[in-house]
Amino acid sequence: MDKTTRQILREELSGLTEGLSFDILTPPDPKLGDYSTNIAFVLAKNEGKKPADVASDIKDKLSNNILAEMFDIQVAPNGFLNFYAKSEFLQKQLGVISEDETYGQSEDGQGKKVIVEYSSPNIAKPMHIGHLRSTIIGDALANVYDKLGYETIRWNFIGDWGTQFGKLIAAWRLWGDPEKLKVNPSVTLLELYVTFHKNLEKDPSLETEGQKEFLKLEQGDSQNRELWELFRKQSLQEFKRIYKDLNINFNFEEDVVKGESDYESELKPLIEELQKKGLAKESEGALIIELENIPPMLLRKTDGATLYATRDIASVEDRIQNYHPEKILYVVANQQALHFEQLFAVAKKLGWTDSELVHVKFGMVLGEDGKKLATREGKVISLQEVVDKITELAHETVKQKNSDLSGEEMERVAHTVAIGALKYNDLKQHPYSDIEFDWKAMLDLSGNSGPYLQYTYARLANILAKANLASSQFPSASRRTSFQLLEESAELRLMRQLLDYPEAIKECAERYALNGLALYLYDLAHLANQFYEQVHVLEDQDDARFNARLTLIKTVARTLKDGLALLGIETLERI
Repeated sequence: MDKTTRQILREELSGLTEGLSFDILTPPDPKLGDYSTNIAFVLAKNEGKKPADVASDIKDKLSNNILAEMFDIQVAPNGFLNFYAKSEFLQKQLGVISEDETYGQSEDGQGKKVIVEYSSPNIAKPMHIGHLRSTIIGDALANVYDKLGYETIRWNFIGDWGTQFGKLIAAWRLWGDPEKLKVNPSVTLLELYVTFHKNLEKDPSLETEGQKEFLKLEQGDSQNRELWELFRKQSLQEFKRIYKDLNINFNFEEDVVKGESDYESELKPLIEELQKKGLAKESEGALIIELENIPPMLLRKTDGATLYATRDIASVEDRIQNYHPEKILYVVANQQALHFEQLFAVAKKLGWTDSELVHVKFGMVLGEDGKKLATREGKVISLQEVVDKITELAHETVKQKNSDLSGEEMERVAHTVAIGALKYNDLKQHPYSDIEFDWKAMLDLSGNSGPYLQYTYARLANILAKANLASSQFPSASRRTSFQLLEESAELRLMRQLLDYPEAIKECAERYALNGLALYLYDLAHLANQFYEQVHVLEDQDDARFNARLTLIKTVARTLKDGLALLGIETLERI
């Protein structure tokens, strides 16, 4: 399909509005139409007429329009125009959609680049619960931009520089164990860092020792550089493993991995440029950039040390000058809102306005008690702990459903279900919202959950398998396939839902949120299950209708699989 149904509606109605804006809505109750518009209210206000009268006039004008071929058009008493998709239109569109293996894909972003920065963990520390949402949301948004035809640049801005590395090197020299580092690098390095600070309370001279080691690192000391590179390499290996576990679409060899250390050599000329332009000025021994209506951004501390913010400015310059993106998305928690306000304001002052800078905010991860998720000791939970717990719970769910799976297959299915549950629980909610970890609800095969959608796909795949029609060998519509025979209400509702898939994808990019697509897929799965219960496909004796129904099932299954893949969720032929 070249245009979505909603696009056709908007284009055809726009000719009647004299440039005024109006909405195309999806009514909460199907009895009020498949689509609805407030166009009559907009025109009535402008013309001094009653909305219902204007709506009637519009309906008359559309009597010979393409919309009249697609919809039954009705005027509501309050003046809304309601559009009900005709069976013939839905049947025809199923024929088109079923043949389009790339359905939902578009060329909206052709010739444009978008940079999506997500995760951005710190070297020498395990990825923790705070990285979960950034990783899941960022990965799914990058998938969506790929689907819309953008050249998507996936970016990880690694925290790999600063005085903490001097302390870590000092701790390594005192207590380091190379064998432990190989087995569990990030936990080992974190323990060293904690040990350093515990001993610092007894021996304040350790602070000076850490500063000396970092100074040596900055000055290029070969031994410290070698240790720093070892810590960085081991941490990146662990990040790769976590990403693989979470089925994250990021390649550490091919996508962009840049650390704060990459910008160290650029900070001095950057600060000089800011001073030359009169943007940076001294304040109580520190260097700041004053900004309108928000606190100034600190560039350099009184001791001459630069900050994360300084390196972030250098990174913005790198992205804009060397990549020329249409947009740069920073998928970072709500708590960093001020930092990004400052960063974007500085970029504007510097004239870096060719790229749109967007802070994709998200809320906290909460436990079932509504409190911030942490261990009993109040410590931050590692991401690996979260993955292990949801996998263990999923194993029990899958075992109850399919006890005949082999041990290896059971592990694979349980892991896939677990990651699907974890991701969907996040993405079905608006990113601004805090999310709760209700472990039972996340794995509910009958609720609004990832496993429910995966199970629905498996049900549809089972019908196709029983019909001896592997997806790759499925026939296209032929003389023995008559979509006009698909007249059951459950069939029509499914066909109607398929129409909105491309629009659901586009809205993700417009709103920088995935919850609309997640809701779309849940509704599609819900309608597919109603169809499954009401229409006994394999018992159908009408050959043409049987093939039409199988085409509908294949198209719905393909759309479910494709949509879940955008969310980073795998499907299974059996759960």
